[in-house]
Formats: sequence, structure tokens, C-alpha cells
Amino acid sequence: MDVTLLGTGAPAGLPRPDCPCAACATALGQDARAATAVLVDGTLLLDLTPGAAFAAARAGHSLGGVRQVLLSHPHDGPAVEVPAGLPQPGRVPDGRELALLTGHRVRAVAMDAPGTGYAVTGPDGQSLLYLPPGGAPAGLEEGGKESYDMVLADVVERPDALARLRAVGAVGPTTDVVAVHLDHDVPPGAELRRRLAAAGARAVPDGTTLAVGAYEDVPDVPRRTLVLGGARSGKSVEAERRLEAFPQVLYVATGGSRNGDTEWASRVATHRERRPGSWRTAETCDLVPLLKDDGPALLIDCLSLWLTDAMDSVGAWDDAEWADGGERELRARVRELTEAVRATRRTVVAVSNEVGSGIVPATASGRRYRDELGRLNAAFAAECEQVLLVVAGQALVLRG
Repeated sequence: MDVTLLGTGAPAGLPRPDCPCAACATALGQDARAATAVLVDGTLLLDLTPGAAFAAARAGHSLGGVRQVLLSHPHDGPAVEVPAGLPQPGRVPDGRELALLTGHRVRAVAMDAPGTGYAVTGPDGQSLLYLPPGGAPAGLEEGGKESYDMVLADVVERPDALARLRAVGAVGPTTDVVAVHLDHDVPPGAELRRRLAAAGARAVPDGTTLAVGAYEDVPDVPRRTLVLGGARSGKSVEAERRLEAFPQVLYVATGGSRNGDTEWASRVATHRERRPGSWRTAETCDLVPLLKDDGPALLIDCLSLWLTDAMDSVGAWDDAEWADGGERELRARVRELTEAVRATRRTVVAVSNEVGSGIVPATASGRRYRDELGRLNAAFAAECEQVLLVVAGQALVLRG
């Protein structure tokens, strides 16, 4: 089964008409995208968009053989003119299945937002799932469907849709996940590719024809990642974004609740509101047992607070205790942590503050903390496949 992506953009296209934003200004050439429409084996058209016939011609195809046109979402604006010879577009009720004369079977999948998803099975048995913009499947049951060979979805806006599909086994290691309905939320080009790769997905230019079931060398999601950055740089947002498409995540908060600290409580509440509801939270600095155990992906936020707790425990703030075994004990704790990171089989994303580039702390204890955090970051980074530095909300890849 072959699919031709006549467009891969949001319903308004990319760039959006009359939009002055930076993403739209740079969406040129292959990064420009018409509204998403998908031609399946030349016989089934998913979403009819303006200029679909011309888009098909540019891709070397014709709409003359199309026998069914299905719409996945409400279309704003004026009605799209149906090219001569095409059947009238329609929506299929949720759960209903169509059997086309061409041997394709199409099942309408219920969404949690306005729109309809379509599961298409070709005559050769290969399967495709196409989701509408801003939608994720509703009412999924574990074991209810074997892995799809390909998924076309709004990965940027709804990474949780992938998480849901992975949780029930509908998206597996060999599923080719292709992002569609791409809008101006992410700058096109390298940044878009980086974000999608973190979710195990990819994007292709308009007009691309893909073979469903063909192997695609999509970059593996790094198993161990360290995200560094200064205060309010966006490092926690970046770390959370990297795991939004995972079916299960354990968020490890190393800062505790700090009873009575209203500013800290506000920061904690902001983080919780931003995280998917399916994530679990553990408030602990005992990281080694978690790294040694099997389980879902870990998001550790952050190593800076872990170090504060460790230095408290060894008496690092007192010069005499530091000299009388405290330094040696801290080195052992850091070594135990990094050895656990090296041996872990879990997916781990850790956050830490990047320090040492600004004002030198005025106190000896402040300078000691700065130095030890620099050593910890370097040791932890040495055990990671990918290391990122976040500056002003922009992630710079240092490794991986």
C-alpha cells in the first residue's frame, strides 16, 4: 500500500496567510506545506483540500482513480470545490467500517476532539492510521489492535496521542510515525526534525510517496539524556517535551514539598499542571534504586537539588567536616549515581543547572557547590547518549 502526502500542513497551511511570525517567515521551499491530504493507492483520498488535484499532478499522480473521499475534521472557511469526477466527500460515523471495491477496508476511529480518525487496511494486509489535526484516539483498549505499519498524526500538538497508541501496542518499534498537520508552533527545518526525532517520528515534504510497511531509519530516541540550562531557560519544558510521547513516565522530583515556602509551592504547581495526567510522581533523592529497577521512563528534575541533599548529608558546608571525610563521601555518592546511570536499562531524562559561567559566589560554600555541580554534570553527561544545553528556550545539542 502506497500513500502520497499531497499536503502535510495544518488546515490553514504553512506559512499561514498574512502571519508575520518567525516560523511562517522561514517556511519556504520544502518547508512550505499545504493543508494535509493523503492519497492512498490512488483510490482513496483522506481530506479534500484546495488545490488537491494540482498537488497530485505535481507528485506524478492523478485523482481520476479515486473512488472514496473521506473528511477527518470540520473544514473552516468557504466550501472546497470538488474536482470533476471525484465522489462527494463525506465523514464516516465512529466505529463504522467501509469495504471498498479496490480491496481496502476503512474503519472510522473515535477521537477525543472534533474529527474522525481512519484506520485503513490495504489489500495486502498492511495497515495505516490517519488522525485529524489536534485529535487523539478515544477509548483505546490494551491488546485491541496489532501495531499499525504507519501512523500519520499531529505529533507536535498531540504527542500524547502517540503515548496512548504505544500504551495499547497500536504503535510499536517498527511503526513508521510521520507528522502531519504541521503548523507554525515549531520553527521548520532542523528544530522540527529534532523535536520529532525525540518522539520517534519524522516529517517529509509535500508530494512524498511512502510505502506502508517499508523500513525507515528513524533515529532512535536516546535512552539517557541530560538537559542543562540556566534559571528559567526552559530546560524543564524541554525535558518534559522529550517524554510526552511515552506511554508511562515517572517524574522524580528531588526538591520535596518545602512546607511553608509559597514561592516553591507555586513553582511545583506550575510543573504539575504542565505534565500529562498519566505521569506518576515520586518525591525522592534516592535515585540509585530507581535507576537499577526496571520500569517506565524516568524524568529526574533536578540533579542540582539532588546534589544539595547529598552535600547536606555529608556536611559539605562545614570546612572541618568537608576535610574530614565529607569530600570523600560525596565523591563516592556521585560515583554510585553515575555507575547506576551507566548500567540502567530505563529511559532517563535528567535536568540540571549549568553553572560557573556567571558571577563567582561570594562564599566558600557557594563556590564549593558551584564546583561540585560542575563535576556532577560532567560525570553524568559522560554516561548519556545525548546532552542538551537550553538557552533562552532554544535547545543546543552538545552530544548525540
